[in-house]
Amino acid sequence: MRASTSFRNPSPEGLAELLRLAWPVVLARLGIMTMGLTDAIVVGRHSARELAFHSLGWAPQAVMVTTSVGLLLGVQVMTARMIGAGRGGEVGAVLRRGAVYSLQLGLGATALLVLAGPWVLHRIGLEPGLADGAARALQVFALSLPFYLLSVVGQYFLEALGKPKPGMAAMWVAILVILGLALWLVPGGSGLPVEGAVAAGWATFFARFSLAAFLVVFILRMREARALGVFVRPAPAASEAAEQRRIGYAAGASYFIEVGAFAGVTLIAGLLGAVGVAAWTIVFNVAGMIFMIPMGLATATAVLVARAYGARDAAGVRRGGALGLAVAAAVLTVICLGVWLGAEPIARAYTHDPAVVAVAAGALVLSCLFFVVVGLQVVAAPARRAPRAGG
Repeated sequence: MRASTSFRNPSPEGLAELLRLAWPVVLARLGIMTMGLTDAIVVGRHSARELAFHSLGWAPQAVMVTTSVGLLLGVQVMTARMIGAGRGGEVGAVLRRGAVYSLQLGLGATALLVLAGPWVLHRIGLEPGLADGAARALQVFALSLPFYLLSVVGQYFLEALGKPKPGMAAMWVAILVILGLALWLVPGGSGLPVEGAVAAGWATFFARFSLAAFLVVFILRMREARALGVFVRPAPAASEAAEQRRIGYAAGASYFIEVGAFAGVTLIAGLLGAVGVAAWTIVFNVAGMIFMIPMGLATATAVLVARAYGARDAAGVRRGGALGLAVAAAVLTVICLGVWLGAEPIARAYTHDPAVVAVAAGALVLSCLFFVVVGLQVVAAPARRAPRAGG
């Protein structure tokens, strides 16, 4: 089949192949956190208290987002595996199953956060004012989850096809959307009845919607979409559907534990007051940005490993995994040095409040202690799941 011939003989052993896939994926993953970073900076420069509302409202939905991103990993792995096995005409079924699954996860998460989120925030010991502001922001952030998770499916599908650049470009266009809307809405001068953290939530909503819309249209308009089975209703395949979901269970659980721990610390910081949670917001955003780099490398590594597995190339599986770990270790070591040397300027980029800057700068230096170790784990886990799931 023409649509799959370009993938029949990939080069998972080559560093050039890894980097070719990795750099646009890394930029796309950086875009995930840059969305939150962009409006967090705008909100923080508007008001340190609104930044606290933003952080406390962002944290619970970030847990849902990251967990769901892990649960959807089967789209990427199954697509890459089928491409490696020369079954390119069947990947449309993987995409369609993933789209349905993403909407189920997104709508469920939205309902849970909108209904239960404010109740939880008001019962964990936060100052009443903090809980009220955070609850309003959380409910708006939650509304955009179905659109964002649908966009994740589109990105995973394109990355597995070896087309990561459209997803990267769409993500950064969405960031420009969120920046423009945040600058207009957050200060409260737009004439609309929103400002601060709630305004940032609406900026996020429209940015995530535009991201999902672009990716859906792009995939449907690809020349090879018909050959890939995108327009074909998949035949019932209970075993493949179950395997596609099963691949994501371990990743979802792992991401939930990791991001849940960060979100838990955010809530604990909230007990210390606005300065504590604002400082932690800076550390959380910077750490999140940094971990998008190993997450992007993990995606490229997993795609190469899954393709090699689909082609029954055991040596290629080993080489792809080793290359991904080596590149991650080198990149993260350089990043640690940069954060250590530039902790205070980084903190000042978020806020002019000297108390917040002092706390955040010290915490950023301490955060360098775990970047490399955790980053290697982030790369290793998907690479191991790609060949083992269903194997």
